[in-house]
Amino acid sequence: MNETVRTTCPYCGTGCGLEVQVGERGEITSLRGDALHPANFGRLCGKGMALPETMILDGRLLHPRVHGQTTSWDQALDRVADGFKAIIAQHGPDAVAFYVSGQLLTEDYYVANKLMKGFIGSANIDSNSRLCMASAVVAHKRAFGADRVPCSYEDIELAELVVIVGSNTAWCHPILFQRLLAARRADTNKRLVVIDPRRTATAMEADLHLPIQSGTDLYLWLGLLVYLQQNGGFDLDFLRRQVEVQPHALELAAAHAGDIATVARRTGLSASEVEQFYSLFLQTRRTVTLFSQGINQSCQGSDQGNAIINCHLATGRIGEPGMGPFSLTGQPNAMGGREVGALANQLAAHLGFDHPRHAEVLRRFWGSPALPARPGPLAVDLFRAVGEGRIRALWILGTNPLVSLPDSNAVRRALDRCELLVVSDVVDTTDTARMAHILLPALPWGEKEGTVTNSERRISRQRAFLPAAGSAKPDWWMLCQVAKRLGHGKAFAYESSAEIFREHAALSAFENEGRRAFDIGALARISEADYHAMPPQQWPLPQDGGGSARWEKGSPFFTPSGRACLMELAPAPDSPAAGGELILNTGRIRDQWHTMTRTGVSPTLSRHTVEPVAEVHPDDARQWGVAEGQLLRLTSAHGTALARTQLKNEQRRGSVFMSMHWSGRFAGEGLVNALVTARTDPFSGQPDAKRSRVRITPVNTLWRGILLSRDPWFEARPSGIGWSRQALEGGLWLTRLEGEEVFDFATATGREWIAGESVEWVEYRDAACGRLRLAALQEGRLQACLFIESREVLPDVAALMSLFGVTRLDERQRLGVLSRSGSSSCRERAVCACAGVSAEGIRRAVAQGLSPTVEAIGKGLKAGVNCGSCQPEIRAILANLAA
Repeated sequence: MNETVRTTCPYCGTGCGLEVQVGERGEITSLRGDALHPANFGRLCGKGMALPETMILDGRLLHPRVHGQTTSWDQALDRVADGFKAIIAQHGPDAVAFYVSGQLLTEDYYVANKLMKGFIGSANIDSNSRLCMASAVVAHKRAFGADRVPCSYEDIELAELVVIVGSNTAWCHPILFQRLLAARRADTNKRLVVIDPRRTATAMEADLHLPIQSGTDLYLWLGLLVYLQQNGGFDLDFLRRQVEVQPHALELAAAHAGDIATVARRTGLSASEVEQFYSLFLQTRRTVTLFSQGINQSCQGSDQGNAIINCHLATGRIGEPGMGPFSLTGQPNAMGGREVGALANQLAAHLGFDHPRHAEVLRRFWGSPALPARPGPLAVDLFRAVGEGRIRALWILGTNPLVSLPDSNAVRRALDRCELLVVSDVVDTTDTARMAHILLPALPWGEKEGTVTNSERRISRQRAFLPAAGSAKPDWWMLCQVAKRLGHGKAFAYESSAEIFREHAALSAFENEGRRAFDIGALARISEADYHAMPPQQWPLPQDGGGSARWEKGSPFFTPSGRACLMELAPAPDSPAAGGELILNTGRIRDQWHTMTRTGVSPTLSRHTVEPVAEVHPDDARQWGVAEGQLLRLTSAHGTALARTQLKNEQRRGSVFMSMHWSGRFAGEGLVNALVTARTDPFSGQPDAKRSRVRITPVNTLWRGILLSRDPWFEARPSGIGWSRQALEGGLWLTRLEGEEVFDFATATGREWIAGESVEWVEYRDAACGRLRLAALQEGRLQACLFIESREVLPDVAALMSLFGVTRLDERQRLGVLSRSGSSSCRERAVCACAGVSAEGIRRAVAQGLSPTVEAIGKGLKAGVNCGSCQPEIRAILANLAA
């Protein structure tokens, strides 16, 4: 009999609820959106629907390893504890550090922070959330006195104007975007403004798209503040009662962005575009502004966040239904990490280093022997300290910083120097894990228990529905075991995630008395049974039963005066790209997540974007001599990357876009952060991922190839080869190869690129024509086939895949592997991941008589009817057919 388990999706900060059915043998028999969960009401995006494809044991880290050798938990944990203990004894507590992740559950986060700050006595713990949400945290604290998002998802639906800035919400938070579109369909008077340098899928749905010059958002929002003041848009009563306006806030705004013409010149927009946006904002009281990485990932990210908040405070558009500034978190539990203080410049439970009493409050609650007196280094500086030898032992939990941090080559050098590198993760093949001295197998989604908090401050349960594989353990358990070995066993004697959660909740209420925004004291005595059954709920949840879904107008803020702060802000001087340089903008693609550790193994999710792509405006491409589909090399002061050129009129001139997902596991030189500067916001420490300067040059390749195999890995990776890897159905992997150096078709074997032992080889070569074809078999079963051509078209992958299903190839089939005629090395790219519908499938359906409308495509092919994130792309395909 199937058991149904309600849990939460492990991807974006929307926090969608899931219903998972598990069969008698422990297999997932169905997965669907939870119709009762208030974040998604049953809807689910393509990444969520493909979760069963990621729950595989191939590539899992199942047992502890020390220097590559499998060992017991006791031996591995002893090595971790002894290493940390020796380094602390010789160099002090600031010589060790943790680097944690928004992929962790709140309970894992809590224990890591407590161990490092409360008992090791160092603030050397930071999170990869520093890379996405730290600037929003600073903006909230400066404006409101606390890191509290003042809105709820319902406000997006109630708003009459939604402004989306620095977020491709249609791809990054697709279920939220569909809630917004549904509200617009129900009320055609609602308006959507999208501010983004690129005409993204989100911008395609906008009533007004502002293709702003990257890095100039602050001018736009300062100009809006001035416009609102000049045109009677200020709520003077609200300002008088609930806001402190810093003395020079309006004066500085006027000095830097005094009129529409100035704003237009600074931002690269037309005066009419700026005026249209300003007028809409002025006239529409119920306004919600959604902002995310395009605002945060900037050396002025904190100020940009405050500039948005300033406009809402000045007009009193906060604290009522359908209005407010709303920061969208990127990771499933970035908010949970902020709650427990797992950032180097926070303590715990919204206690801070900057408050005179907070350290003492926390010390007494924890019984801490050694609480640090000052913040630790923020993410970029933490790894810089590793490289400089100031931090000698580093434990990385659930993240892949070698790919996700800027200036990744410098990060690699730092990790290479690290005296003791411990990594706890689900797989052992991430770029970071491959450098670890000690690897600890962590539980993945589906096997672990705990809580996460989404963008609207809603705490949801992640529930285990599968048994732990191998000897994998929760991250909190590993941390507790090390704590005991360091002599702190009494403070870390937890037996369940519920016990940790109770302590976390109790700390939030400890000596709070309404002075701290984060308070879930009502859950401090939750039983094991109630914790197991806990429904999704928003904080604050104080013991007295108060609290609300949004900050309510008239309530005090969490500043000493109880009034919000309208900040003085001024743009920092910016040096534009020099002649012959482009601005590199980085971000996400639709169907992949972070460094593809999980999503990269899903055939469904790998069909939309199959390799690293660089989006270039056609005018820039002509200037640089780059053609559509050509391999492109991007070069910055820090490194290089390879990507396939994609010409896009939607891309702003003078800039190039490349996604941040491609790691060394899935592409040879697709690592975009090898190019990105380590420049950070001075207040938040968040890296500027949107404004690095690059040059682009076409790569003239001399040969192309494909490797179709059961094993995803090369045995060797020669220089001068661009490659990318894609998961296919049936457990197969397709690796695309392209060489810019001469390939010796007469003598090269290609065998070194194929893994396996006791392999029988079948080979065909024609040096004169520039052709090598190679098949590897084991006991008659096809393991891999390699095709390299200098001129001819490569064979069709779909035709080859069927041969991998044959138990034992006969002689005719063996020869048939190598005699496949030329067709195409690419299967049809999926436009709709949810329904598996390709662009060609849509074109065929229309040619056969299906009406060329999004609605008809949805009804006939089921494309675009689930999460809807592909609807803009479907609309573009239909527009091209009509042209």
